[in-house]
Amino acid sequence: MKRVITFGTFDIFHVGHINILERAKALGDYLIVGVSSDALNMSKKGRNPVYSEADRVKIISSLRCVDEVFIEHSLELKGEYITTHKADLLVMGDDWAGRFDEFKSLCDVQYLTRTPSISTTEIIEVVRNPLSQ
Repeated sequence: MKRVITFGTFDIFHVGHINILERAKALGDYLIVGVSSDALNMSKKGRNPVYSEADRVKIISSLRCVDEVFIEHSLELKGEYITTHKADLLVMGDDWAGRFDEFKSLCDVQYLTRTPSISTTEIIEVVRNPLSQ
């Protein structure tokens, strides 16, 4: 059984998230998703997610293509998460291309093309400033 792992915040869930998760699952038999904790999101992006980590975990857990979900508390623990979850393949969006190559000694690493013209950050900006669009 080929185990695939991916990570993300998955805030303001949209079709781009579904696309990458379905494509990740198609590369293996079992999909494991690490959802960034609220604290990790704050440290990465300088803002709290719109939806709490509990809500984001519930959303991701409800997807047919996802087999297992856990909270990612630290970027520095990615290698441990890969090992603990016995992942054979790490899948990330191509906006991260090359940034996770250090884990190729633990598993295969593949970067998938993101869905064009959709971004959580852009959606949040449109909602906050509807007249500026």
